Amino acid sequence: MTAATEGPGNAPRPLTVRDFPARKRNGEKLVMVSAYDALFARLADDGGVDAVLVGDSLGNVIDGRTSTLSVTLDQIIYHACAVRRGLQRALLVVDMPFLTYQVSVPRALLNCGRVMQETGASAVKLEGGGPRIARVVHAVIELGVPVMGHLGFTPQSVHALGGARVQGREPDAAQRLLEDAKRLEDAGAFAIVLEMIPAAVAERITASVSVPTIGIGAGAKCDGQVLVMHDLIGLNDGFSPKFLKRYAALAEDARRALRTFAAEVRDGSYPGPEHSF
Repeated sequence: MTAATEGPGNAPRPLTVRDFPARKRNGEKLVMVSAYDALFARLADDGGVDAVLVGDSLGNVIDGRTSTLSVTLDQIIYHACAVRRGLQRALLVVDMPFLTYQVSVPRALLNCGRVMQETGASAVKLEGGGPRIARVVHAVIELGVPVMGHLGFTPQSVHALGGARVQGREPDAAQRLLEDAKRLEDAGAFAIVLEMIPAAVAERITASVSVPTIGIGAGAKCDGQVLVMHDLIGLNDGFSPKFLKRYAALAEDARRALRTFAAEVRDGSYPGPEHSF
């Protein structure tokens, strides 16, 4: 435990957005996972992660949809409230869904403010880094809402990008990502997710901005890493992108447990006397 995470009597204290740039300055890697309910949030907190993202990836992971575009503000607020109840130390970051911030600055202010007011989140995450999005980021931060940026493959733009593809392979595209990262830094973002971009490009961006970068499919030189919890523990075992490392195989454990439960119910061995009142 670092001094940045110690409270009175050396008890862990909740992390804040100020801790993230400090971690970068100190050369300490940041760990973030996506989760969508109180149980998984509690497990993440117990596991020592620094931040839990309530991602609009819930559209894929929880709802079984093919993209994030159908996720609504009400849905993200519902899941964020559940996650908040499972956290004590980790920073809670909430994705802003499609059309909740892109249309206008006033709508972005109202929607981001609602997320903060109703969920108890510490920050929101907005995709994109062009001049228009940077203006939104700046306005939201002026409202008093911390913002995490997101560059590279941005799932809300999946159709415009031609699918889930690595971004920034060409020199011009890599330069645009670098410019977008600096624009988000200037707008006040406290951290930037870099998704599915070449490792060399992510390293260059990371060295060029003072705020931490958190990679997913962006190589080892980012200031931290993020994965969806269901993916890294092997529950979502039908999803196998190149960047994913599974640290457990819980989907097969669950199938085995369910097959055993079903067999014991059918042969009458469950419930036994010890399970009955």
